[in-house]
Amino acid sequence: MAESGLHDHVGYWLRRLSDDVHTAFERRLANRDVTVAQWNVLVTVYHGDATTTTAVAKFIGTDPGAVSRLVDRLSDKGLMTRSLDPASRRRLQLRLTAAGTALVPALIELADDNDAAFFESLTSKERSALVSRLQRLLTVAPSHTKEESRA
Repeated sequence: MAESGLHDHVGYWLRRLSDDVHTAFERRLANRDVTVAQWNVLVTVYHGDATTTTAVAKFIGTDPGAVSRLVDRLSDKGLMTRSLDPASRRRLQLRLTAAGTALVPALIELADDNDAAFFESLTSKERSALVSRLQRLLTVAPSHTKEESRA
């Protein structure tokens, strides 16, 4: 059996696609002075999926320190604030400012347009299946990584 080449690896194709989708979206967002990483935080808080730094980090799959730095930048831009959580004085709640709340729908439209540009060749059913499979792979992948690190 012949050794596999670069183009034989699914990971290569996933990275290529991810890079292309990310770069195109970054260009779209640049006109609004927002990065893809900042978009992740803004849309997460906008939809109420998470409202603390730790919860946002968990929801988007990154570390809390990175989210804290993103929130600092978004605060500097006047798009987000931190305030004490009335239920726990040790926890800070993230909230969008009026400017942030007004901006997010336009960013969602850019995200939808970017997705359409890359995935319009897929039917709705194919797109749902792709997302489902990617989510399953991401759920399973960490257990494989942990096992390999023990070896």
